[in-house]
Amino acid sequence: MSKPIVTFGEIMGRLAAPDFLRLRQVRGLDVTYAGAEASVAASICNFGGTARYVTALPKHALADA
Repeated sequence: MSKPIVTFGEIMGRLAAPDFLRLRQVRGLDVTYAGAEASVAASICNFGGTARYVTALPKHALADA
């Protein structure tokens, strides 16, 4: 068994207006989460490796998402 790769980083939330509208034209936003370090860890796992992701988040509803 190989040792896990550990990545450190932050998760970013991307806010986007649906249907290519301008921000002032919409009542809600689509949220997607990303981050280079998280993507690397996910890719390692998808290729059969073992990875861990280390981050810190504040205690509030947005972080719970």
